[in-house]
Amino acid sequence: MIKVLVVDDSPLVQQLLSHMLSQAEDIQVVGCAGDPYEAREMIKALSPHVLTLDVEMPKMDGIAFLRNLMKLRPMPVVMISTLTEKGAAITLEALALGAVDYICKPKHDLSITLLEYQEELLEKVRLAASSRVHPPSPPPQITTAPEGKLKNRLVAIGASTGGTEAIQRLVTPLPESFPPILIAQHIPAAFSASFARRLDSYARMTVIESRGGEIVKPGMVYIAPGHAHLVVERRGGHMFTALRDTDPVNRHKPSVDVLFDSVAEIGAKSTIGVLLTGMGRDGARGLMNLRQQGGYTLAQDEASCVVWGMPGAAVELGAACEQVHLDRMAGRLLQLLKSD
Repeated sequence: MIKVLVVDDSPLVQQLLSHMLSQAEDIQVVGCAGDPYEAREMIKALSPHVLTLDVEMPKMDGIAFLRNLMKLRPMPVVMISTLTEKGAAITLEALALGAVDYICKPKHDLSITLLEYQEELLEKVRLAASSRVHPPSPPPQITTAPEGKLKNRLVAIGASTGGTEAIQRLVTPLPESFPPILIAQHIPAAFSASFARRLDSYARMTVIESRGGEIVKPGMVYIAPGHAHLVVERRGGHMFTALRDTDPVNRHKPSVDVLFDSVAEIGAKSTIGVLLTGMGRDGARGLMNLRQQGGYTLAQDEASCVVWGMPGAAVELGAACEQVHLDRMAGRLLQLLKSD
């Protein structure tokens, strides 16, 4: 039985989330807290397995509470976010502080039905209960970069749950001269631009949300927008980004499989594919295709994943040439790009 504590200052949201969660036989709502101080006492008394946490609350905001929680008593947290630019920035900060996942705040104008919302909420709470909580730590430093010039290659990265922080830890230490990186991260359309800006503020490389049509060149990181698939096309001797507003693949748009398949089609032998933490199987088949076409493939190892679903599925298929700890991934990429 998964014990959940709902932390939200809105009695209506408390009631709605509690009702939805209580419908599941494997979930028990042990209480509702209206502010972080009340939540702190209820955590001590009730020992919940998972928290749902609102961002904006009286007395202490959700970020300040989460920062203290991860220092004193790390536990799985699902953030209840607003689909706004401000909500995106705060949610990304929460994920960097150690929150496992997020879901939008339930509203009457949701683009999905309440039943679909309930299914997503239950899925995320169950996932959080089985996840590995990684409190924040400084990004890894590359201290043993091999000598030599980087090869003219392309790196394609896919991720889902836990991926925004994993991508930041991977990309931040890479040099400005690093080959181009294309990223498909499962993220809402309202969040992808904020994610690109946040990553750009930390990275030495230049990070943008792709709008399609950009020339793919070294020193650049292209993030798939949350409303379209990101692919690569070759025209006139150059590679260009392109966006496809087609149906979701593996329930996702952007899809990692779509990105991996596109680079496998035009230049697998010069591509390194990287599959990071995430729920489900998106990217596993595409990574296998990339490897079979001559690309080199890496999967994040289980110990460093928040959720080992996607990389685990790739390893099960035999799609990964190597399993690599997240904190060693950047250094391993540099080694591969400076060798044959």
